[in-house]
Amino acid sequence: MAKAPVLTPRADDFPRWYQDLITKAELADNGPVRGTMVIRPYGYGLWERMQRDMDARIKETGTQNAYFPLLIPQSYLTREAEHVEGFAPELAVVTHGGGKELEEPVVVRPTSETIVNEYFAKWVQSYRDLPLLINQWANVVRWELRPRLFLRTSEFLWQEGHTAHATYEEARDFAARIHRHVYGDFMREFLAMDFVLGRKTASERFAGAINTLTLEGMMGDGKALQLGTSHELGQNFAKAFGTRYLSKDGRQELVWQTSWGATTRMIGALVMMHGDDNGLRLPPRLATVQAVVLAVKDDEAVLAKVREVGERLTAAGVRVQVDDRTETPFGRRAVDWELKGVPVRVEIGPHDLENGTAMLVRRIPGGKQPVALDALATLLPTVLEEDQELLLTQARARRESRTSDVTSADEAVEAAAAGGWARLPWSALGPAGEAELAERGVTVRCLVAQDGAVPDADDAPGNVAVVARAY
Repeated sequence: MAKAPVLTPRADDFPRWYQDLITKAELADNGPVRGTMVIRPYGYGLWERMQRDMDARIKETGTQNAYFPLLIPQSYLTREAEHVEGFAPELAVVTHGGGKELEEPVVVRPTSETIVNEYFAKWVQSYRDLPLLINQWANVVRWELRPRLFLRTSEFLWQEGHTAHATYEEARDFAARIHRHVYGDFMREFLAMDFVLGRKTASERFAGAINTLTLEGMMGDGKALQLGTSHELGQNFAKAFGTRYLSKDGRQELVWQTSWGATTRMIGALVMMHGDDNGLRLPPRLATVQAVVLAVKDDEAVLAKVREVGERLTAAGVRVQVDDRTETPFGRRAVDWELKGVPVRVEIGPHDLENGTAMLVRRIPGGKQPVALDALATLLPTVLEEDQELLLTQARARRESRTSDVTSADEAVEAAAAGGWARLPWSALGPAGEAELAERGVTVRCLVAQDGAVPDADDAPGNVAVVARAY
């Protein structure tokens, strides 16, 4: 009788496969309050590496990190009408503290535009104070009705950037810079993610924004996932909070603003974009462990060689873990590392020692081959870079092969039902067609220009709607 698979096959039940993998790869568990999660060390290690790389890219723009309170007076949110309306269903509100009812209820941070503007209004006095570029790494709470680990949780981790500028053009260009060169470059270069850069339609914009820029990725089942967003806020929050500056001409002017964020949802995206029926496949640049060196048997010479190889690979700049837990069966350990998506396994047993080789197992392309022990330190850095590029190539090929050009809403729904995306002229769809699609469980993920660029306006001639079912 054939062994039951470790994971539910993706083709049988993609959501169940996802949940199995999150649990068995030890990324996260459900928290005690519905919709919350506990991020386990292996999953949090991925988030830490994401933070480190993205934080450096954010700081290259001149943005500085700060921190704002978790609790926000409820009255702050009511000052910007679209904002409060957009977030009202998701708010968690605290009415009691210290055993007493609060004079004013406070909201657990769903996002920080309101409290940031309370302080921007204090800090910005003159054109010399601009641009003001602030980012914070924090947690937020948005009460989620249909939770799923990493993808939709009531509490999640993220970074949120908030900036104030002297002119509309400066704010617009900064939002676009974050969109393309912070988020886009990070996701492509570090996470090996494929995506479409686009502009959200008016109905899909962030509450209180005049424009939302998005990155949309295709998951393994053909559904779309929003990977990150950058918003032009115009002067909406500046008007509500009186965020003004004295211009060079001596006039009081309202600032122009942006906000932008990316979350722990990226871990869920990694699972669904790169994972296969055997588990995770981690991009080597992200992986906390790039290579694991396994002792096949409890043999003194093998154990000594495994530790020696581990040291040599570490010296070559590879992030290595030595697995000499020979009290645990080799097969079980190999399956565990495969589940966790470690890009490379170096397996060494007595026969390998006799031959002066190790078995090199590559997680991303699959396959194994004997490699001379002396060649490992030179070979592995090259192999890891090849596999990083392969993940991106595979993800892009999937999206391109499963995206159809159509001419009607009915054809778009058919394409989505078949597990793909559709592209159709926005002029043939429009807001009315978008609403019709939404009733059928399909959304306009973004608008792009005919050449794939990000359009300057919702109604720019030749705009194309990218349509899909989405998480």
